[in-house]
Formats: sequence, structure tokens, C-alpha cells
Amino acid sequence: MTQPTDQVTEHGGGVWSLRVPIPDNPLGHTLVHVLDTDRGPVLIDTGWDDPASWNELTSGLAVLGLDVREVHGVVVTHHHPDHHGLSGRVREESGAWIAMHAADIAVVRRTGSAEPGRWLDYLARKLAAVGAPEEHTAPLLAARAAGRMRTLPGLSSALPDREIVPGELLDLAGRRLRAVWTPGHTPGHVCLHLEEAHPAGLPGHGRLFSGDHLLPEISPHIGLYEDPDETTTAADPLGDYLDSLERIGRLGVAEVLPAHQYAFPDAARRVRELLDHHEERLAGLLALLAVPLTPWQLAERMEWNRPWELIPHGSRNIAVSEAEAHLRRLVKQGRAEPLAGTDPVAYQAV
Repeated sequence: MTQPTDQVTEHGGGVWSLRVPIPDNPLGHTLVHVLDTDRGPVLIDTGWDDPASWNELTSGLAVLGLDVREVHGVVVTHHHPDHHGLSGRVREESGAWIAMHAADIAVVRRTGSAEPGRWLDYLARKLAAVGAPEEHTAPLLAARAAGRMRTLPGLSSALPDREIVPGELLDLAGRRLRAVWTPGHTPGHVCLHLEEAHPAGLPGHGRLFSGDHLLPEISPHIGLYEDPDETTTAADPLGDYLDSLERIGRLGVAEVLPAHQYAFPDAARRVRELLDHHEERLAGLLALLAVPLTPWQLAERMEWNRPWELIPHGSRNIAVSEAEAHLRRLVKQGRAEPLAGTDPVAYQAV
């Protein structure tokens, strides 16, 4: 039996997790799960595309007596670089297939085919439209002019060659792994339900590889789905996320194996906590919207893990996207509305 280490954890029943570091990120690492199948090991996510991360991934596999060339397939919960980053290199070394939900495959394809600088142009326009000050957009425009777009993560991600179909069992010999579509964190995020008895006999229906959808102590970032071609406001990522949470809560799994932090039982309790958290946050935003605010002004006033003036430039972009997603939900619910004639657009509680 594999001996537990700081790097490798055995979860029983042919499932292990490997800690793969994320450079310069407070999350610290991605938990890459290894699932034994009759055709060879399958990875659930792969970690960030970085030499140190690659070394940790391959050395973790070696602890299990595996070589990366033995990997049969890669199932990606979502397209973010701390999950999908090393998938291409794994495929190059092993010939493994890569599977992802169609909505996130579309993101990978769109991002990879974009002309250099297109995303910075889009982000600068988007931020200006929600009320970001010129001193915030200036560095983006400077990066665009200097041609630094090619250095951003995710632009050269591997294009998956298999599509994960929600509700279907994945083609994994000897295992029952069912895809559950859980949009919100990304449009194509999936959780993976291992429909097998828990190896330690915990009560419940199997185990859940939850990616970033369900984490034991933190709520995943829910922002607007980034698409330069979007011309409507139809997407409702927070609404998608809340609906997906309820779907996961009904599965009754015995244990959750997330991509960050640690494994935990009682998914239904954690689902209730997150639903309550977001409802409380929406209520708090409604109180702020007693006066008209742009999305940027709302983000400045929201509660974060540090004061707004200490939040780095890139994290402010993420924060304002989260504010927009919450505004979108309030508008969809009829609890807030944009004020006609405001530019940049301001919102107010109804």
C-alpha cells in the first residue's frame, strides 16, 4: 500500500491525490486526483503549466510506482490553468486523451485562436464600461502596446480531444464515473460522481470529485463568463452556480474530493452553507444599492479578504467581475435595475 506523504494521499479504492503547486498563488496547490482503471491511470485535472509543477506531478506519480507515460486519459473539471495547464504535456508524453465539457472546450478554442492583445483590448473596454478609473485601465493599455499579451496563462492550452457529456458515464474501464454539469465557476465546469461504494464504508452514494465547485472552507470565484463576442446579458453565472449547488446537494455523496484544500464528508451541509452565504451577500449588496452605484463602485464597497486599497491590480479585475455577476443575479430576480441615462451604467435596488 502507498504510504501517505505530504505530496501524495491515498483515498482508498484506487484513488489518490497529488499536491501540484500553483506558483505565486495563495491557494498553494491543486489536488490532482489519480484514478486507477483497467486500461491504466486516469488523471482528474493536471495542475499549472510550470516546471516545478511538472516535477511535482511526475514525482507524485513515481511515489505510486507510475510513470507519466502510463497515463491513459485526463479528465478536466474546467479550463482554468491551475487545472488544465499541464494536460497538453501529459498528452505529449503519454498519448493520453483529454476530456472536457463542450462549453469550456469552446473557451479553450476561442482563447487559443484570439489575436495577441485581443483579450487586453476587451478587458480594458469592459472595465471602462463598469466605471474603472483611468489609472486602473492604463497598465492594461500599456501592456497591450508593449505586446505582453503572449505571456498571460491559458493562451496556449491544449485543445481537448474528447467531450464530456453531462449525465453520461465516462468511458473508464472498470469504473463508474458519471459527469455532472455544474456551471458557475466556468460555463463548462463539471463534477465527477464516482458511483461506487465508499472504500471505508462511509454512508452515502459514492464520492464526488468536485473541482472548484464545492470546497470545504472557501467559496469559488463566480464572475461573468469572459467572452469578447458576448453582445447580450443573458448569462447568469451566479444563478447557474446556485442551481448547480442544489443539484450536487441532492446526490447524497459520502465524501467530496475537491481540487483544493482537503477531502470532506457531508456535501449537503456545505451546499447549505454556500447557498446561505450567497443569499446573505446578495442582501448586503441590495443595502449598498440604496444609492446608485456602478459595478466598480459596488466592488469597492463589498467585503473582501483585505481592504480594497490593498487588493492588487489583477485581483481587482476579478473582484469587479464578481460584483457584476451578483448584480446580474439581482437584476434577473427583479431586485435591482440599471438607471437609464447613466454612463458608466449605475444600478439601484428596486
